[in-house]
Amino acid sequence: MKLAVVGGGSTYTPELVDGFARLREVLPVEELVLVDPAADRLDLVGPLARRIFAKQGHSGRVTTTADLDAAVDGADAVLLQLRVGGQAAREQDETWPLECGCVGQETTGAGGLAKALRTVPVVLDIAERVRRANPQAWIIDFTNPVGIVTRALLQAGHKAVGLCNVAIGFQRRFAASLGVDPAQIHLNHVGLNHLTWENGVRLGGPEGPDLLPRLLAESGDEIAGSLRLPRAALDRLGVIPSYYLRYFYAHDEVVRELSDKPSRAAEVAAMERELLDLYADPALDEKPELLARRGGAFYSEAAVDLTASLIGTGGSPYQVVNVRNDGTLPFLSDDAVIEVQARVDADGAVPLPVVPELDPLQRGLIAGVSAYEELALEAALRGGRDRVFKALLAHPLIGQYAQADALTDRLVAHNREHLAWA
Repeated sequence: MKLAVVGGGSTYTPELVDGFARLREVLPVEELVLVDPAADRLDLVGPLARRIFAKQGHSGRVTTTADLDAAVDGADAVLLQLRVGGQAAREQDETWPLECGCVGQETTGAGGLAKALRTVPVVLDIAERVRRANPQAWIIDFTNPVGIVTRALLQAGHKAVGLCNVAIGFQRRFAASLGVDPAQIHLNHVGLNHLTWENGVRLGGPEGPDLLPRLLAESGDEIAGSLRLPRAALDRLGVIPSYYLRYFYAHDEVVRELSDKPSRAAEVAAMERELLDLYADPALDEKPELLARRGGAFYSEAAVDLTASLIGTGGSPYQVVNVRNDGTLPFLSDDAVIEVQARVDADGAVPLPVVPELDPLQRGLIAGVSAYEELALEAALRGGRDRVFKALLAHPLIGQYAQADALTDRLVAHNREHLAWA
């Protein structure tokens, strides 16, 4: 089995490699190719990946290359984890929206649109080259904004599934609180990528007893604290929102916080420099503890589980993924991409029915953001200032003509080198 990781020079990669090494019975990788145009990063990450494999007794071969076509040739699956523009572009995404009184974040709001505009054309080019090399290969997208990128891939007819680590993070946390094996926790996870709620926490499978009321009663303070929301908010909602919902539920508070401190991008850039220094140590043969602060917790477990199911070597029957709606949420178009529990096997991912029906609070926000995502994809595919403006105006975190106009000017100015039409 051959796997290719596009963006293999990322500081995330040792987390992924560690998962491949530990879970080799589920996903028996024979060749792992890390592909990245940044040779300096590959020269550090590649040798560390080989040392991690060797320490854990993995017999697979790890290679590195800047040649995308060679990397994906013969690959059974291709994982996408790229960042167009690097941390410098992320720094901009997180700062210029604040000038207009809007959240500055790399996947949500105006910053998220900027990232989509930079990313979608690049990902579609990669996907076409994967299809030419091996039409049967699965594309697993971890590249943000996952919902929009996955929608672009599926709309273009690619064999693709989107993946995010929010759900597996909740699964592990809830399992620890309840004292059960994580595999026993089945989430009624529903929404769009980075706009989701846990509407149920079932024990043993989709038909198991719902432990959400118990979790809220026994661990509500802890959960609310981790989400930085008032405990009363969880009690009144009766569900557990993802931490991205704070951008919607406490938008103005978040804007004030972000305006008064260094950006997350600046923190991550500093962390990446430290990580790369650690990776350069030839004695390092495991992922360093610092990597846990980089983000992407449990990414490797989720990636292994999904890849194994799609290739047919193992994996869980039910997984939370980003998948085409196809009537699952009847108030959205069929080609919308939703993030829900799905049955995953070698034929792909099929969303499970969402039970119970969503309440108007969830339906309304999902519908609004999905409309924005449709317009965002149109802007990414066809370009043009007016399309960017309409997508920004449609976003529930913006929604005002003057703000959308000012944000459009800033987005184009800061991303001109990445926009062919600008």
